[in-house]
Amino acid sequence: MSSTIEDIIARKIFNSRGEETIEVDVITASGFGRVSAPSGKSRGNAEVLYYPQGGVDQALKKVDELIAPEIVGLNADSQEEIDNMLHEIDGTENFGNIGGNTAFAISLASAEAAANSHSLLLFQFLGGSIANKLPYPLGNCMSGGAHARGKAPDIQEYLALPYGAESFLEAAAANAQIHKKIGDALKKKDKLFSGGISSEGAWIANVGNVDALEIMAKACEEASNELDFECGFGLDVAASSLWQEKEDKYVYESEGKKRDSSEQLEFILDLIEKYHLVYVEDPFHEEDFESFAELTRKVKDCLICGDDLFTTNSERLQNGIKLNAANAIIIKVNQIGTLTDALETIETAQKHGYTTVMSHRSGDTCDWHIAHLAVAFRCPIIKTGVIEGARVAKINELIRIEHFLGDKAKMANLKIL
Repeated sequence: MSSTIEDIIARKIFNSRGEETIEVDVITASGFGRVSAPSGKSRGNAEVLYYPQGGVDQALKKVDELIAPEIVGLNADSQEEIDNMLHEIDGTENFGNIGGNTAFAISLASAEAAANSHSLLLFQFLGGSIANKLPYPLGNCMSGGAHARGKAPDIQEYLALPYGAESFLEAAAANAQIHKKIGDALKKKDKLFSGGISSEGAWIANVGNVDALEIMAKACEEASNELDFECGFGLDVAASSLWQEKEDKYVYESEGKKRDSSEQLEFILDLIEKYHLVYVEDPFHEEDFESFAELTRKVKDCLICGDDLFTTNSERLQNGIKLNAANAIIIKVNQIGTLTDALETIETAQKHGYTTVMSHRSGDTCDWHIAHLAVAFRCPIIKTGVIEGARVAKINELIRIEHFLGDKAKMANLKIL
């Protein structure tokens, strides 16, 4: 069987928000890989550039004129060589020439083509025989902030984490149950609630931060009692979108409050204690490593996760490690561009005891590959919504992986610190 790349085909498709994105086919003599790129709404400033100037159309042109002539003929098994070549072709530090999404799609499609060439599933090819642990699904049930429209909570995401489940199927079902309970509660709370959902499939309603927290807490408690295992919850504060640099304060418009860094710290600490939060993502803006470190020191039994803080970048993670800032990290491969770059960050994080959270993007496609990456790279959590087609595509793929593994399948070792 030959894994030599024979052709690369790129096309324009659409993501869950109806935005243009790139999809790439990598064809080998005996295999095939197809990957489409997602798009984030609230992006970290340190992320690579998604597309070159000129957008998706320009990216497609560069695939044909610049990238394909250099990549065709390489062995799809040689992931690092392919990814290094993408960096070399681009010639910038942030994929400003060919686009980070272009690099992402080619990098991951090459890995899929290699796996296909060897008649293996992607998680088997990348993770080997020890890749048999399923991640716990972290599911967005209510949206606020940049993910909502009109009057909604300031906090961006209210996330269910059924960490007591004994199988992935059981955990995914728990999240669906919690999501439904929240929808029912919102109908009672907000008479104008119309069942609106965000692009991630999370409810959007005219409720404040406190009401949203109370509804989330009650739904998780009821689900825990009914299912007889623990269903915790957490938040993605997305604090960079609340931070007003001119004022040096976090502005909570729905509350009518402004908090400086020390007040933000106390606010988050109070929420963790009062609601027994097991997960808090981006509680401070993306350059405030010191506040992340202070919060991490002061809490226990809660994952403090960096997304915009780290942007899947190993250099930024190293800075966080020195300061003991956060104890978990979001992994979004398209934030950094290639599989090799992302794996470097994952390995660094895991070596230093950080919990790695494989993640979708808000503007995603029905591409399912991150389900395989979570298993292959031993990420104990996958953040991938609860309902909505692009999210369900990944959830269903993990159910398939669990079924394929049979008796070998286990849930990941999730340490709620």
